Amino acid sequence: MPSIKLHSWNVNGLRAVLKKNFNDYLEAERPDILCLQETKISADLVGDFQFADYPYAYWNCAIKKGYSGTAILSKREPLSLTRGIGIESHDEEGRVITAEFPAYYVVTVYTPNSQNHDENKRPRRLDYRSLEWDVDFLAYLKALEATKPVIFCGDLNVAHQEIDLANPKTNRKNAGFTDEERAGFGNLLNAGFVDSFRALHPDARERYSWWSYRAASRQRNIGWRIDYVCLSKRLLPTVENAFILDHIQGSDHCPVGIEFKE
Repeated sequence: MPSIKLHSWNVNGLRAVLKKNFNDYLEAERPDILCLQETKISADLVGDFQFADYPYAYWNCAIKKGYSGTAILSKREPLSLTRGIGIESHDEEGRVITAEFPAYYVVTVYTPNSQNHDENKRPRRLDYRSLEWDVDFLAYLKALEATKPVIFCGDLNVAHQEIDLANPKTNRKNAGFTDEERAGFGNLLNAGFVDSFRALHPDARERYSWWSYRAASRQRNIGWRIDYVCLSKRLLPTVENAFILDHIQGSDHCPVGIEFKE
């Protein structure tokens, strides 16, 4: 049985990356399922985008134009498709799509960024992120998992361990590396999900998926690993490879992915 190749990529604007190397990337890598985040496409424009090898394309667009948004491109038709997690306060930003396949669910997620510090020197959206979003998203995943295993992937906007970013000490209280966000990711793992890359590469260092546009950070590899493919623990034995495609340009993020047997 052939392997399934699943990729996830925060493209930081689909129209922008299409002007760069997106089609070359598709031709070279040929993922069977491609999950996108931060598409920045409004619902009235999704019909403008066609991808020859991906007859099944699904979009979840934010109400605010040019903001957030997710997509799933698939070579195979899913059994069902759900946008959002069923909570209006979260779903207005187009952050989640779930595709059901016979043996598992695939969920693409663009987790809210906690944003810059407020007047109290605290990330502005940290309470929303840690007390509401993280709790509700985990509950959503566990409800899915009661039916069949789950693969969820995307920009989770958190570096879990010090090994996952270049400068942990100076980022200790910054968005993406607060105690609250790291604990939220830990709750995913404690609930029975597995970080596929870290499971297969427990000691890998200097492997990042996002770099600031400032100070030549990508050229110097001063980055963060905040993009993940996570999955129900019972699926881990099916995973043959977990990877970060940090050579692929076009966004401030790079694709990540897994190959697995169904």
